[in-house]
Amino acid sequence: MQSSMSANQSGATATRSALRTLGLERAGIAALEAELSSGGGLSPAFDAAVALLRAATGRVIVTGMGKSGHVGRKIAATLASTGTPAYFVHPAEASHGDLGMIQNGDAILALSWSGETAELADMITYSRRFGIGLVAMTANAESALAREADVCLALPKSEEACPNGLAPTTSTTMQLAMGDALAVAMLEARGFTAHDFRMFHPGGKLGARLAFVRDVMHKDDAVPLIGGGARMAAAVLTMTEKRLGCVGVIDADGRLAGIITDGDLRRHMREGGNLHSEPVGSVMTPDPITIAPDALAAEALALLNEKRRSVLIVVDGDRKPVGVVHIHDLYAIGVA
Repeated sequence: MQSSMSANQSGATATRSALRTLGLERAGIAALEAELSSGGGLSPAFDAAVALLRAATGRVIVTGMGKSGHVGRKIAATLASTGTPAYFVHPAEASHGDLGMIQNGDAILALSWSGETAELADMITYSRRFGIGLVAMTANAESALAREADVCLALPKSEEACPNGLAPTTSTTMQLAMGDALAVAMLEARGFTAHDFRMFHPGGKLGARLAFVRDVMHKDDAVPLIGGGARMAAAVLTMTEKRLGCVGVIDADGRLAGIITDGDLRRHMREGGNLHSEPVGSVMTPDPITIAPDALAAEALALLNEKRRSVLIVVDGDRKPVGVVHIHDLYAIGVA
């Protein structure tokens, strides 16, 4: 019993510690937001930083030492995946040859909470010597890094979650949030779309959601189509042969006029009569829901779920059928 009580007390203490940490880090983000929204120095500096980084004809070089370096690696990865060529250069390695990675046309984003990180000195000097744009992200606007930078993102000082006030915790959370803010602002300024995002994320679940409908759809001879003047006997035969649970009905110009699904067949069979002799026009659903081949697979899935359908006919700009996408196809590539 005593052991159980001790475990419960220990768990409660750990939870209180976690809540304190989250509260302090949330306060840091709130301070950052307040500083940006106040219209003070950080707001124009942020605009200037985005302009400087966007103007780079080369790449954004992100650098930082220690925990700031770890955050910098993530910022570089986020920038690169959202349309801004970027990579991380370790400041200590830069002093031993990696400065050669930095060229005219590049821009540097340097992270240092104190702004006095000795290992950054050679990169700062190099940037000034060769006229390479330098953006500083620091909490010390009077630091060496801030003074030398073309733009200084002076972050508000906030209490670290570490009870000793030593381990970078709140500060790195704020750096990470500011890096995300820079990446998203540049993404929006570039007009970077989900289609562009697809180029850099072809793998995994995200890549599946960003696949195009044209990459998933059944096409050419696999598309079940029948003319508007046909009888249901021919429609059922076509549906059976193609095995997609539907048949598209086209008009004399080859444009989609309607769709007949398995559900339509079941409904009309319950109503009685000689279904096979019926004209397709009396059974089809006119002007069915369609999707374009350049739409994303995630859009197709959302549309199917919203309309409670299992199949969509894919049409081109003239509303001529070019394919069929089935919900099972989307599941198969991992969209859902």
